[in-house]
Amino acid sequence: MGARIDGKMKAQAVRAAVAEEAAKLTAKGTVPGLAVVIVGSDPASQVYVRNKGKMAREAGFASFTHELVATVSEHELLELVRALNNDPAIHGILVQLPLPDHIDEQRVINTISPAKDVDGFHVQNVGRLVIGERGFVPCTPLGCMMLIKEQQPELAGLHAVVVGRSNIVGKPMASLLLRESCTVTVAHSRTRDLPELCRSADILVAAVGRPRMIGGDWIKPGAIVIDVGINRIETGEGKSRLVGDVDYEKALDVAAAITPVPGGVGPMTIACLLKNTLDAARQLAG
Repeated sequence: MGARIDGKMKAQAVRAAVAEEAAKLTAKGTVPGLAVVIVGSDPASQVYVRNKGKMAREAGFASFTHELVATVSEHELLELVRALNNDPAIHGILVQLPLPDHIDEQRVINTISPAKDVDGFHVQNVGRLVIGERGFVPCTPLGCMMLIKEQQPELAGLHAVVVGRSNIVGKPMASLLLRESCTVTVAHSRTRDLPELCRSADILVAAVGRPRMIGGDWIKPGAIVIDVGINRIETGEGKSRLVGDVDYEKALDVAAAITPVPGGVGPMTIACLLKNTLDAARQLAG
């Protein structure tokens, strides 16, 4: 049976290290500041934003939340982002996605100063990641890489398969794995013979948003499996629970190590957001 990768414990360690460094920076006169902008009243997004604010404050950050109505104009949202760009108390800016249909998400993201883009979604930071230059890395892939490296510090030459090609997880995850000299395959909805491809992976990252799509017989014995999926399924009598993209119980019998859902990748995302914000504060403070 494989090992359960405890994302909660790793995230706690990252947050503790961030809090320690934030205290040192604060003592020198710079309090790391994180601004989160949320548009609309989606319950899941609101919970996520509250958690970000709570953990930012626990790490010693100044936390600012801007809640806008769903009907806010794109112009008004962009003006707020520009104001945050110019605010010296703000070192990290995060606009919670998704945005309403009448707002161009990429235009909003690219209006954020690259130096304050702690989500790592700005086109400049994306480009830096692809060509191997220093920049902000999207939080979920960064957290995944930390968990992988804790299991296997040396990744050169291993075959990594990333199932999913989103701009938020799949593509940046592939770039990070390439940096580690892995041989990387990105799979998606049109990939042929996906089960066989997954069985060739020393490292398998699942990020497709389909509950338990990847079965235990898709896993190579001894592989490291990182499950990014968060899917809510009905369990009967009006109840539900969260599961990943991988059939966890069956994969656990085959993999060397696997992240559970919940308690795996999720906690790492906010921890890495705080890490990116601390780095931004350091850079902006000189």
